[in-house]
Amino acid sequence: MNPTRLLVISNGHGEDEVAVNLVQALGRRCSTVGIQALPLVGTGVAYQQEHIPCLAPGASLPSGGFWAMNPRRVWQDWQGGLWQFTRHQLEQVRTWVQRGGKVLAVGDSVPLLYAWWSGTNYAFVGTAKSQYYRNPRAGETEYSPRFWERGCVYYPWERWLMQQPRCHGVFPRDRVTSDALKRWPIPVFDLGNPMLDGLDPTGQLPLNDLDFVPDCTILLLPGSRSPEAYRNWGQILAAIAPLTPCNQRFLFLSALAPALELPPLQTSLISQGWQPQAIPASLGGAKLFRHHHSRLVLTSRFGDCLHQADLAIAMAGTATEQCVGMGKPVISMPGQGPQFTPTFAHAQARLLGANITLLDKPEQVPTALAQIRQTSTHLWQQWGRDRMGLPGAADRIASVLQSWLEDK
Repeated sequence: MNPTRLLVISNGHGEDEVAVNLVQALGRRCSTVGIQALPLVGTGVAYQQEHIPCLAPGASLPSGGFWAMNPRRVWQDWQGGLWQFTRHQLEQVRTWVQRGGKVLAVGDSVPLLYAWWSGTNYAFVGTAKSQYYRNPRAGETEYSPRFWERGCVYYPWERWLMQQPRCHGVFPRDRVTSDALKRWPIPVFDLGNPMLDGLDPTGQLPLNDLDFVPDCTILLLPGSRSPEAYRNWGQILAAIAPLTPCNQRFLFLSALAPALELPPLQTSLISQGWQPQAIPASLGGAKLFRHHHSRLVLTSRFGDCLHQADLAIAMAGTATEQCVGMGKPVISMPGQGPQFTPTFAHAQARLLGANITLLDKPEQVPTALAQIRQTSTHLWQQWGRDRMGLPGAADRIASVLQSWLEDK
């Protein structure tokens, strides 16, 4: 019998990471499935690191895939080859389907649309939209939904794609979104948010070896897409600048996305007065900097940093949500985009509720930090679970996908 083939389509660094978690969970259950990936944005580094073959690299466009945040960027993307990228990817999907197989879309409506276009059976893991975006609780960022969003955060045409006979499973990110979608004949599975899986520490970032005992450990997250992430990095460094001259000992950890390069980040640090320091070999190639009484570590080990941090200063998408899900409060502030604009930042604040402290400008960080440190860790953990659920969703979703894939 020929093995079942599965094509996983995702559209962004965070979505690729979620898709990898799902693929790994599925692989543990059903090793005979032949899996390939199609990253729509970026080069698919997350897939490459786990040796998951890709049909084609994703698009590297001026908007970074976030043209919906500013429709004027569509023209920039068009000039940057949007149509050529899209046509090539659609051709890749149709060619792949000719040999038989099924499609798993991870992210937002774009991979969902690709899955429908494939002409074969498909499932959808919706990581981008939540009913919390349009139903904030009292005291949170207000929002007036557009008429086509009333009743459900997913647009009518997105729900139409989910109602097609070839769509065999829709996995929303939280219960309130699942409940909203159940008003239509959509095969909804309320199994939780797979963003919280694959975050276990590796133990390969032993910060005790630094011989430095901090008063507070802060995770810095500038995002994953260049050049925006480099601009965000400069803004974050400006935000923490008032903290370093004080008598408290801060340890800043920056877990960098694989697509980012170290030289621009190091140059910004040095220009802000941070001095490179020797670092123990046990920290696995991380970079260490010193400024007054504080230290800053540049590394790629997100899980290790996340578990050791007290809170985060973030201008990121998925990584911010993962921080909240693990009970870490987050300070956030809008940037210049294309992703982390005021529109995106306010939407994220609605999504994550009290877990996010959204500021207007970097100078407000010291005050916000003092207020956050007065709130108990237990409350942050409870609020995080309320919005993001519990880990283990990847395996629960993989169980349903296994049955679907084995059903010839």
